[in-house]
Amino acid sequence: MITYKQLFLKTFKISAVTFGGGYTIVPVMRDVFVNKNALILDEEMLNLIAIAQSAPGPIAVNTSILIGYKLKGLRGAVVSTFATVLPPLLIISVISFFYIQFQSNQVIQAALLGMRGSISAIMGYAVFSMGKNTLRNQPWFSAPLMIMIFLLGYFTPVPTIFLIIGSGLTGLIYFGFSKERLP
Repeated sequence: MITYKQLFLKTFKISAVTFGGGYTIVPVMRDVFVNKNALILDEEMLNLIAIAQSAPGPIAVNTSILIGYKLKGLRGAVVSTFATVLPPLLIISVISFFYIQFQSNQVIQAALLGMRGSISAIMGYAVFSMGKNTLRNQPWFSAPLMIMIFLLGYFTPVPTIFLIIGSGLTGLIYFGFSKERLP
């Protein structure tokens, strides 16, 4: 079991050292809460991420809310949300005072350009590891759905929210009328 203090410190640390937005912080949260501390099962984490992604708002904050709620209830959701929002708020506040200097500083611009590659790699790893787990559980359902959603998302202007809702409805229809058991 995790204490409120531990929950705050874990989510604060993740938020403070993870750059690149929600899609880079979510795999780190998954690694900390599933792999390193075994506080949440991998299947549960994938469900939390799916819910967080389909809800309005930033995915990092949504995921943090759901993790906090899963681990410690409503108070845990508040603690983990505050811990996730606090570091970017402090960092952006400091940066706003020095924005002109940061904007023209070649060293900072070079560091930001260098971080882009690692952020892409982290996102790629997240997609690979979450996809691998999903394919393991329901390969005949998940693989065609993943390919179809990727193609629709990449080659058409269909909004992401419609792809997510469509995927959810597809799963509801398939598993609702199928005799196949859910994982």
